[in-house]
Amino acid sequence: MGIRDARVLDAFARVPRHLFVPESLWAEADDDRPLPIGYGQTISQPFVVAYMTERLELEGRERVLEVGTGSGYQTAILATLAREVFTIEIVPELSERARRVVVDALGLTNVRFRVGDGALGWPEAAPFDATLVAAATPEVPDALVEQLAPGGRMILPVGEQDFAGQVLRLVRRGNDGAVEREDLLGVRFVPLVSA
Repeated sequence: MGIRDARVLDAFARVPRHLFVPESLWAEADDDRPLPIGYGQTISQPFVVAYMTERLELEGRERVLEVGTGSGYQTAILATLAREVFTIEIVPELSERARRVVVDALGLTNVRFRVGDGALGWPEAAPFDATLVAAATPEVPDALVEQLAPGGRMILPVGEQDFAGQVLRLVRRGNDGAVEREDLLGVRFVPLVSA
């Protein structure tokens, strides 16, 4: 489906998606579509996870912020590709379930979990080389842009909660601090929940 980064493809081969969905949905875990995970949230479509990950251009030495841990699937993909992942989820039960799969079941120890408002980022751990936001926001949160390192990249869905007009946006922070934005493709994400 156009994903060419060999490291991203390898990460997908190594991370079993069925572990991140309810057992009743295991037979559908390899379908290229979002699936419900409870609490009004979904696990994203595999193509979208791969596309967003590839656009971050991870090489293995990065510190990555993920906003919206959800099932933990995207977290595990990022953890196989980056040096360290900091992931924030506002629903405590989802955060704990994701931690059990990512750390306990898969043994990925380079992930730090936090329950809280992802739009605020993780200031004391900043700056981040890359940020991935897995829920839609009406606008790019200023706090997340400020926490990007020079040369950093952020990818996120931007648009209203009714899914109309949501677009996947790539934000780059230049070494001089200048910010560039590029709209990539239309998407449908659940809204980012703030405290």
